[in-house]
Amino acid sequence: MKSREAIVEDSLSIKTSITWGMLKAIVKDGIVKSNLLGMFAGLSVALSIYNVSFVNNILIIFLAFFGTTFVVGGAGAINNYYDRDIDAIMKRTMERPTVTGSVTPKFALWLGVVLAVVGIVLLFFISSLTAFVGFLGLFLYLVPYTMWTKRKTIYNTEVGSLSGAIAPLIGWAAIAPELIHPVSIGLFMLMFLWQPPHFYAIAIRRLEDYKNAKVPMLPVIKGIRRTKVHTFIYLVLLLASSFLFLSFSKIVAFAMFGLTLAWIIIGFISFRKVEDYKWGTMMFVFSLNHLTILFSLLIIVSFI
Repeated sequence: MKSREAIVEDSLSIKTSITWGMLKAIVKDGIVKSNLLGMFAGLSVALSIYNVSFVNNILIIFLAFFGTTFVVGGAGAINNYYDRDIDAIMKRTMERPTVTGSVTPKFALWLGVVLAVVGIVLLFFISSLTAFVGFLGLFLYLVPYTMWTKRKTIYNTEVGSLSGAIAPLIGWAAIAPELIHPVSIGLFMLMFLWQPPHFYAIAIRRLEDYKNAKVPMLPVIKGIRRTKVHTFIYLVLLLASSFLFLSFSKIVAFAMFGLTLAWIIIGFISFRKVEDYKWGTMMFVFSLNHLTILFSLLIIVSFI
């Protein structure tokens, strides 16, 4: 039999595990990780273009890492606080701690505020430009998207994509002396144009959820066929934006072109041949692989 001390230790371990799991759910750790990958891709590319040493800027890199983590996590926590009414209706989100009562709404709100403020301060230690870019992403996500458009218009996806495209620019601004550059524009366009096809696929898969919650996603209001057409429009624009990376790396530019073309072909071939849910699932899975491969390639090429 276990000793009393071992039992107490086990119970403490379980409690800590549950608490950590709840915190990850509140800050939306999946979104935090994807934004960190984008931030590091932008930072790596800037290091390469401006011929800046990774080792000599290790403090800046740590500040960018933790600053981005806190800003994105804070935004996620505040979003969970604000959306807890519709989260309770949707199967995908009804187990969030802010819905189940595992934490109080006020806790989620203050956690989000504290994390966001600390994150902006950490980014400010790098530069005022980096802090501004981080704040811009936070503002766009919480106000124009979460509070204004998410529940009111089919264009909520495009508005949300603006904030989702900011993470690579945080990494870029941490290193680069200027924000406007063909490659920084390419990073922004990659993230901005990638998001509508990704979230349209989610909306098709979770159509009934969004209908029940009365969230005006495109397939809910205009139908699945129009959503598929819009998906191809954004993918063609994404295909064209791959040439923005030619000045940085032909490998990256042609890889992005090839991956996006494959995405279009897969979606087109299965347009009528598979049921809508399966089509959405195929497009969703490919979108994740598309972005992960491209960001990883950007990082690898930058250091090579």
